[in-house]
Amino acid sequence: MPIKIPSSLPAADVLMEEGVMVMSEDQAAKQDIRALRIAILNLMPKKEETETQFARLIGAHPLQIELTLLRPTEHTPKTTSQAHIGAFYQPWNDVRDQKFDGLIITGAPIEHMPFEEVTYWDEISQIFDWTQTNVHSTLGVCWGGMAMINHFHGVKKHVLDAKAFGCFPQRNLAPSSPYLRGFSDTCVVPVSRWTEMRQDEIDAVPGLTTLLGSDEVGPCLVEDPDHRALYIFNHFEYDTGTLKGEYDRDVAKGVPINVPMKYYPDDDPSKPPQNRWRSHAHLLYANWISEIYLTTPFDIDQIGESRKDRRT
Repeated sequence: MPIKIPSSLPAADVLMEEGVMVMSEDQAAKQDIRALRIAILNLMPKKEETETQFARLIGAHPLQIELTLLRPTEHTPKTTSQAHIGAFYQPWNDVRDQKFDGLIITGAPIEHMPFEEVTYWDEISQIFDWTQTNVHSTLGVCWGGMAMINHFHGVKKHVLDAKAFGCFPQRNLAPSSPYLRGFSDTCVVPVSRWTEMRQDEIDAVPGLTTLLGSDEVGPCLVEDPDHRALYIFNHFEYDTGTLKGEYDRDVAKGVPINVPMKYYPDDDPSKPPQNRWRSHAHLLYANWISEIYLTTPFDIDQIGESRKDRRT
């Protein structure tokens, strides 16, 4: 089954060119099934790029997905046209009475700021609490994951002396986890951040389990079953050229930046980078959606009524 998104969303053309099945509202209405409702709270400045990256991963699953794009009500993005925002995004206040099977909270370029100094932190905190009653499973990515684990557990983020930047091997620490079904013993994941979460501080919190981690850049994927959440501190969703774009941008601006590690062949930026994470990215998101499908109530209004697994 395909992903259901507005046909005029720029991501639709990109996904169709890549062979991802995209369905219109009229086509979806003819199918006698309940689509999984998945929302993306998109905090990234390049919203169209981010929409495409996540829609590509969740749209590859055989289940029908109804995608909703959200933004904080109290924050007006300045890097995306207001026409695009107005056409495709809903402020969170407009959907807070609705229920969703899944929610993805993206990263945001505000890593150096203390959480409480973020202008929309109060609303983000409300959204985190709202997930416990209105969302069956939440995926916090990079800053989104760091903010969420801090909100629920007080785990702090720490500023790095140098940016963690490149493609780093991650060890499979929980091979029996349904979220890592089909994963190799190691996988490569793009990393691009100035902050980190520390493994010993995560280990000190009862109930949290690190599923993927690296000796070089720390924990990557953490499961929080009590809050029906996964926290991903790295970027499975990145395109092949995303790290290159970040590197070229900083070089052009004269910002000190290292060549992303283990990304270019022979660490030579003149050579085209190679994507070594695509298959595991699809596996992770497919496994996440499968777990949602197996455990979410058929009656979407029952989401949040019980924390117990509804697998049948």
